[in-house]
Amino acid sequence: MSNYDNYPAPTPPTSGRRLTRRSHNKMVAGVCGGVADHLGIDATIVRLILVAAVIFGFGTGIVLYAVGWWLMPEA
Repeated sequence: MSNYDNYPAPTPPTSGRRLTRRSHNKMVAGVCGGVADHLGIDATIVRLILVAAVIFGFGTGIVLYAVGWWLMPEA
């Protein structure tokens, strides 16, 4: 009899939500729609934050959007 008999069996890892570009809520490439679906908020809020990042971040939002477009797989 082993001491390990009392321990529960390990559970396999569950697959969480993947960050993907969305085709149903997209304007250009679906990056903002995918981020909004992943975070559980409205896509308009993400778009407004992106516009603020473009204006106040001296173009940082454009770079972030391009990187998201390049790295995020399409749903």
